[in-house]
Amino acid sequence: MVEVALAADFAIIIVAATVIGLVARQLGQPTIVAYILTGVILGPVMLDIVTVEGLVEHMAELGLGFLLFLLGLKMRFEDIREILAPISNIAIGQTVFQTALAFVVALLLGFETVEILVIALATVFGATPIIVKILTDKDEITSLPGKIDVGVLIIQDIYLVIVLALFSADEIGDPGQIATTLTIIFVMMGSIALFSLASSRYLLPTLFRRIANNKDVFLIVAIAWAFLFIAVAETFELSVEVGAFLAGLSLAQLPYSKELEDRITPITDFFILIFFASIGLQIESASTLLAYWWEAIAASVVLMIGNFWIMFYLIDREDFSVETSFLGSINMVQVSEFSLVVGALALGQGLIGDDILGYLTLMALLTMTVSTYIISYNHAIYSRVEPWFRRFESEDVRDETLDDYSDHVVAIGYDEVTEPALPLLEQRFGEVVVIDRKTEHIAALDAEGKYDFIFGDFRHSEVRKAAGLKRARFVLSSTVEPEVNKALLAEVPEEAVVFVEAQTVDHAHELYDAGATYVIMNTHLAAEQFSTYLQAYFEDPSAFEAAIEEDIERIRQQSRRVAAEETRGFPLTVDPREIGGGRGD
Repeated sequence: MVEVALAADFAIIIVAATVIGLVARQLGQPTIVAYILTGVILGPVMLDIVTVEGLVEHMAELGLGFLLFLLGLKMRFEDIREILAPISNIAIGQTVFQTALAFVVALLLGFETVEILVIALATVFGATPIIVKILTDKDEITSLPGKIDVGVLIIQDIYLVIVLALFSADEIGDPGQIATTLTIIFVMMGSIALFSLASSRYLLPTLFRRIANNKDVFLIVAIAWAFLFIAVAETFELSVEVGAFLAGLSLAQLPYSKELEDRITPITDFFILIFFASIGLQIESASTLLAYWWEAIAASVVLMIGNFWIMFYLIDREDFSVETSFLGSINMVQVSEFSLVVGALALGQGLIGDDILGYLTLMALLTMTVSTYIISYNHAIYSRVEPWFRRFESEDVRDETLDDYSDHVVAIGYDEVTEPALPLLEQRFGEVVVIDRKTEHIAALDAEGKYDFIFGDFRHSEVRKAAGLKRARFVLSSTVEPEVNKALLAEVPEEAVVFVEAQTVDHAHELYDAGATYVIMNTHLAAEQFSTYLQAYFEDPSAFEAAIEEDIERIRQQSRRVAAEETRGFPLTVDPREIGGGRGD
């Protein structure tokens, strides 16, 4: 009966979160807010029909682990390498100044010393899932303000892991104990981090190159890798979060990370639902949640304004433009959901009471709700205040042409259709990025070193966004799936030239109606080529023989390349035309 009751609690949370989440989406609110409200409604604060124990507790712990795993998986060093130095300066300054601001605010509001320290440490983080999600939806994640924000969030994530590890320690007492605990944490984290980075360079590329073609095994091995690091972290008496984060960090450096990120996100979302609902369930009553309601409102206003000006000053000091400084700052004004993570761990340590967790919860709900609209309308807000902010413009403005891809070529698939065309496209447009989900094709691209490439299924939004599809000038697709090509035509800019492939005349007509510039039909092209060869045979046999010799040599070169790939151990048992979103998928 106990198991049935626990399963019923779990089911109630899922159903309630789904309903509240749908309402939140209609209001333009992040689902994390809906999940916290689910716990508040179902827990002691309101209905008191679900408790944090058994299945819910274990699922919540897994949710925290998967959340940190996903954060590690997003931490790709190349994304911010070109602006790493200024980002490091901004992140360090932001951590120091915002922690100091939160400390002063909590002190003025009359909290006790330990509570002030927990609040100051908890409220310094930006809301990574919310910021990344909204900026990605707006296609601003690779803009310069987006890169600055993501870079700062990455460095914050490292700081977060240290704070979480500290609060997850068995005991935190006097300063000597804290120093000892931090030393142990750094040593253990350093050891696991070295293994993580070594694996990402020497072990994981070979492993994932061999399994990435099998979608099911690909995902299972990635999850198993996360649990391996979680087990190692627990062996060293570190938290689940540390192990999960470092596991994601090692996988993030692989060319397969975009595809993996898209596949792991739905699983993570499911566990995150339980975790954030459990936060609301831990609040004992409405009086606990609202114990410091006016303090939460006052602190939210002060921190949002203060966080904006701190970030603006730090970004502007690095000689970025006023617009970049403004947008990068206004995106980062909220108190993160991670304040609740830190608060929950501090509550477990007995450092704070339920009322402080209620204070952090209310502040996170208020700031995340408001900041969602602020980020959504950040450009409109800037257009209103631009004349006043222009007074801060300095003479030396850092070069801001740092978007990943723009006015470039996107090729979907690396096969006999796209490969011969890429040199001409590169000559005409300059930059080419290839999307393919076959490991042997990725290996060939990597060995040649001519073009940028992304491993993954074109159907996945993370892969399309990483390739900058919405900013492409020319798109060449060798997939013959009509629905995939229609989706492609719906997403590319109107001015882009799009060549796609079709197997039937009906599909070709549909693609032309959807806006395709040219539809490739192999049978039609082969028939035209055959007619040309036949005419050459009758009119000029010597020219015909020369053309045939060229074809034979090209086939020999392709055969040698295939033999070399087989020697290196790449599986070639599938049709080489099988690409992301294409034939055989």
